[in-house]
Amino acid sequence: MEVPLYDRSVFINCPFDLMYWPILEAITFSVAYCGFVPRCSLETDDGSQVRIQKINSLIRSCRLAIHDISRTESDGAPPLPRFNMPLELGIFMGAKEFGNREQKRKAAVILDAERYRYQRFVSDIAGQDIRAHAGGVFEAIAHVRNFLFAYSHAPQFLPGPDRIAERYRDFREELPHMCEVLHTNPARLTFPEFTHLVRGYIEREAQAAHIGDRAA
Repeated sequence: MEVPLYDRSVFINCPFDLMYWPILEAITFSVAYCGFVPRCSLETDDGSQVRIQKINSLIRSCRLAIHDISRTESDGAPPLPRFNMPLELGIFMGAKEFGNREQKRKAAVILDAERYRYQRFVSDIAGQDIRAHAGGVFEAIAHVRNFLFAYSHAPQFLPGPDRIAERYRDFREELPHMCEVLHTNPARLTFPEFTHLVRGYIEREAQAAHIGDRAA
């Protein structure tokens, strides 16, 4: 039986700055590799849509979510912290608390650089089980995989974090060639372009495994 798109969709709420981008790409790859659909506000570029309406629509359409609240440093003039990620986490939690039966089925994993750092800037979420990635790609992959394992509808056992990290490294090695074929710059991929290439890589790997099984 086909799993509804709502149950397979994962809202990714995280920073979009260049320093964080490697973790965003690793999270996106992990979500797709585990058989889910990665979603985030970067997937559409509609200047006619109010940003908060886009966020609300995405949250409404996703049962699961990954919230990274690690980027709260002050910047700009005057220096002010960025609270987009805690805001979107709050919207998600509100949808789960006050929404209809489908919305009440929502589940999320919350990431931060340090496990208890959130208590200094958003202590109202005390009691939540925060996962620390310390800015590391492998740690983020492991937390995402372990979270999604509980909600996987795949008939086979989900690969472990080491396996996903290994395939992600292989994907990164192939990425320049894939981009060369498509005449695009790997350093300037949009989120939709990146997810398209990830899906293509996963499909090719699945096809190769199927051919290998038939030949065995």
